[in-house]
Amino acid sequence: MVNKDETTSASGYESLLKYFSLSESSTLEPIAHLDEEINEIARESEHTLRRAAVLLPITRHQADYESRLVLTVRSENLNSHAGQISLPGGTQEQQDQDEVATALRETEEEIGLQAHHVEVIGRLGDLPLPSGFHVTPIVGVIESNLSFTPSPVEVADIFQVPLKLVLDMTAYSHSTMTFNNKPRKILELHYEDYRIWGATAAILYHLAREISNTVGDVKASTGES
Repeated sequence: MVNKDETTSASGYESLLKYFSLSESSTLEPIAHLDEEINEIARESEHTLRRAAVLLPITRHQADYESRLVLTVRSENLNSHAGQISLPGGTQEQQDQDEVATALRETEEEIGLQAHHVEVIGRLGDLPLPSGFHVTPIVGVIESNLSFTPSPVEVADIFQVPLKLVLDMTAYSHSTMTFNNKPRKILELHYEDYRIWGATAAILYHLAREISNTVGDVKASTGES
């Protein structure tokens, strides 16, 4: 008898792969913040933003191991976003050929995941941040048995969240934070004791929505169940 959770996890991973087999980078929708004023602030300063890229490292689904997304907890000693949950990545440097190279280099520096262990399957639309960065999320598939080594300077913890939770749009909730002395609406996703919010939650929710819309439309048009 097939476990329902295993079926759901496999379906989520298969939907992820199908989405990136269908999506084209030239038509990717930009990622939006929940608060429209934040979107406006980011758009107004977009020409001054520094390019950056993050990696969504997703483990392959296996019969005995559900697909998961690797996330980090940033060090409390960092100058920006200290203690927050983040995707591995960082600022583009001169030696980086493109956003993929940036995401892979920064990921290796932060969690010790080497580039040859990552199968890049696509990217998401860009996300401008009022904090000064223009972020491109890169999505890659990795094996489930890899070990990670956190950078002692940048990363306080590494954990993995089930992909089926990330892709469940109903799992996200709304809350508020203060930015520029004003309350702003943000998305949150909770897993065990971890609170995923802000830009990371915006990226993950965008992925969930894009997969739901694109793969759902394909299934409807082809009569797939």
